Amino acid sequence: MTTVQAQARRLFLKSMALTTVAALPATNFAQGLTPVERQFDPQPGKWRTFEVTTRVDIAAPEGATRVWLPIASVNTDWQKSMESTYVSNGKAQLIADGEYGARMLYVEFAAAEAKPYVELTNRIQTQNRAVDWQVKQTPAEEAASLAYWMRATELIPTDGIVRKTAMEATRGARTDVEKAQKLYDWIVVNTFREPKVKGCGEGDIGTMLETGNLGGKCADLNALFVGLCRSVGLPARDVYGLRLVPSAFGYKELGGNPASLQGAQHCRAEVYLKGYGWVAMDPADVTKVMRQETPEWIKTPQNALVKPVNHALFGGWEGNWMAYNVAHDVKLPHAKGPALGFFMYPVAENASGRLDSYAPDDFKYQISAREILA
Repeated sequence: MTTVQAQARRLFLKSMALTTVAALPATNFAQGLTPVERQFDPQPGKWRTFEVTTRVDIAAPEGATRVWLPIASVNTDWQKSMESTYVSNGKAQLIADGEYGARMLYVEFAAAEAKPYVELTNRIQTQNRAVDWQVKQTPAEEAASLAYWMRATELIPTDGIVRKTAMEATRGARTDVEKAQKLYDWIVVNTFREPKVKGCGEGDIGTMLETGNLGGKCADLNALFVGLCRSVGLPARDVYGLRLVPSAFGYKELGGNPASLQGAQHCRAEVYLKGYGWVAMDPADVTKVMRQETPEWIKTPQNALVKPVNHALFGGWEGNWMAYNVAHDVKLPHAKGPALGFFMYPVAENASGRLDSYAPDDFKYQISAREILA
């Protein structure tokens, strides 16, 4: 890592504890409404506290086994990452990657251990998030930190077809907000949710644009938004996490089942806009509602069911979700396998290589959440 990169990373880690946004926690959703009458319009409320437990059992160990579990590493005005506890019959330690500070639990199991297991519990507090577009501010953010969030990564190039696409999409835009709005709209109109993609996708945005295959899931579509933003000078980043409980607003596809959260991983995005600071974005979830909320594939964001979500997710998130980290190109400490494009799934390796994180039944891991009520 260069000196500039190291300085930028330190500034970023500091900024994650200082980000300022307007918070809008969950509210009651009116009962008896038809799908087209739903509104995604949360009102102010209070913080919600959750315990999130990940349990891994290696059913058929082959030689020595290593396991990495993501830990909530984000502290902002919309999330407080609190204590983490664990139990295991392996040798466990809390560590972090060397680039982004993504925290994790690392566990080593000896080859002689017949039934390796580890159980990790994260406690977090979260609330809804929304920007007040009527109130401008000048949030403190170092230039080196902003530059850090405009650089290219392995899967998110910022030149070539990415920049060409972004320049065409933002033609006529003068302000940061106008650029971000045009890119958000471009994602919603030109990409689509593809349910057959494994996990959350891979986020290889150059390949998506070169091939013209613009179908994917959240790690694809929100990464594409991030790359397009970076290529035209807007600092942006993916935020990797997990849906915890159902949506308060009636959308079945925008929530999680707390008893069984395998497959509830979800990537969101942030963009830094002059006058507003870091602003929440999630165009991928708009495409999810369009494709999967009803049996019929909705092709326009102006549909009555989609319009409230399309409006609210430009600048807001519902707080039924927790963030793990913002890490790209993650080199897991002590791993023999390749770097990860992102880290929001349990990962394990044994003598045969890396296990499939997208197959929790074969991998034998379970994730659950419990809300702690005051």
